[in-house]
Amino acid sequence: MILNDVNRGIHKHRKRKRIGRGPGSGHGKTSGRGHNGAGSRAGNSSHPVFQGGTMPLVRRVPKRGFNNRWASQVVVVNVGEIDAAFDAGAEVTIEALVAKNIAKGRFDELKVLGEGELTKKLKISAHRFSKSASEKIAAAGGEAVVVPGKVPVEEKKRAARAAKGKPTKAMAKPAPKAAAPAPTPAPEAEGEG
Repeated sequence: MILNDVNRGIHKHRKRKRIGRGPGSGHGKTSGRGHNGAGSRAGNSSHPVFQGGTMPLVRRVPKRGFNNRWASQVVVVNVGEIDAAFDAGAEVTIEALVAKNIAKGRFDELKVLGEGELTKKLKISAHRFSKSASEKIAAAGGEAVVVPGKVPVEEKKRAARAAKGKPTKAMAKPAPKAAAPAPTPAPEAEGEG
């Protein structure tokens, strides 16, 4: 090896391979796209889960249940997990549970369940508590503080309308029309006979 050969073949940027420029390159004629078919044409793309015309799995499996797009996302934490993570006399808030990576992910409400043992006196704040969790917290001499959850969208809208003095949907309905008066009978003509 000579000094001027040290970097031979080592390039910072790999040279772009030109296609469609003759058979000697190995990428001539069909330019690496194969023969005919939609795959050789520009603009060809299919859905990532397309299965070649076979009935896709997502359509073969029956529908079941429904998804409520407005449902609150609830994360659950057990008293046993809280007992292991906090010292006696500590105040357990939602922020503290998130910081200790006990309550994970995105959620709207936090619920404490009663699985495990609680041996320490703790003040626990959450949106909901199961009956067994409340009993275990009270038995350990602690306190369960219920934090108000997020206000549903409809309630927010209703409150905003009331603040502006706008009528609600029920109030905005027009009053029913008054009934038309009953037709009076025509007077009988005299002298007919």
